[in-house]
Amino acid sequence: MAKGRTDKPHTAARAVTLDRAARLYRLMQILNEGPQTRQGLMKRLRLDVRGFYRDLELLRSAGIGLPLSEGRYQLEKSMADLLRLLPFPDPGLTLGEAFELSKGRSPAHAKLRKQIARVVG
Repeated sequence: MAKGRTDKPHTAARAVTLDRAARLYRLMQILNEGPQTRQGLMKRLRLDVRGFYRDLELLRSAGIGLPLSEGRYQLEKSMADLLRLLPFPDPGLTLGEAFELSKGRSPAHAKLRKQIARVVG
């Protein structure tokens, strides 16, 4: 019996490289200027079709909507709101640095503390 394909839900926690994170940010900056065609975005970002759709899929899986209207992509919300969802590359922290950065009361501090707890048990 052949195994069926199972679609795993996309996660925003997908690791991204520094170069890809910079390109995703640049894509959002360009769209913040106004609606853009796929071809125009690909040219400005120096992407092929496959790379463009991979980036689009990653952004959408992170909760960043980029609807297509009349052949042009656009931001669904304000740039400030969407930047909160943009994946960020692993900063390569030591455990000590992570402890230091986890001190605070914000949701980001709590998220980092939770990750530390998973490491140190």
